[in-house]
Amino acid sequence: MTETQAKKRKSLFELIGDVPGLVTDLVKSEIELLKAELVGKLKAIGIGAGILAGAAIVALLFVGVLLTAAILGLAEVMPGWLAALLVALVLAIVVVVLALIGRKKLMEGVPPVPEKALESVRRDLDAIKGTGKRTSGDRSGPAGAR
Repeated sequence: MTETQAKKRKSLFELIGDVPGLVTDLVKSEIELLKAELVGKLKAIGIGAGILAGAAIVALLFVGVLLTAAILGLAEVMPGWLAALLVALVLAIVVVVLALIGRKKLMEGVPPVPEKALESVRRDLDAIKGTGKRTSGDRSGPAGAR
């Protein structure tokens, strides 16, 4: 055996002693990689969100132009003030319908409590205590799917 081969070979205890340092280095490098990857992705998300906000602003302007065109088109067959009033009335109806639908959907989620999961946990606790009526056929919910 040459002298360089003897220097490269470490004892078992030296290898075991190196493990904590190697694990620490590995964890630190993984955290740095994670940070770099997240920064890149968050930057892309921010740029994308900014571009989408710009598109939303242009879309609002587009809707304004379309509404103006609708008013001017209706003004050919009726007075201008009546055409504007008619378009405003249609928009008000759309706003009310969308608001009612949105409120209904919002109320479906209020309060944001996972009621089915909580009931399942209550049934499980009752079954563990021996106070509940849990039959072998009762397999509803995530707790029953075993």
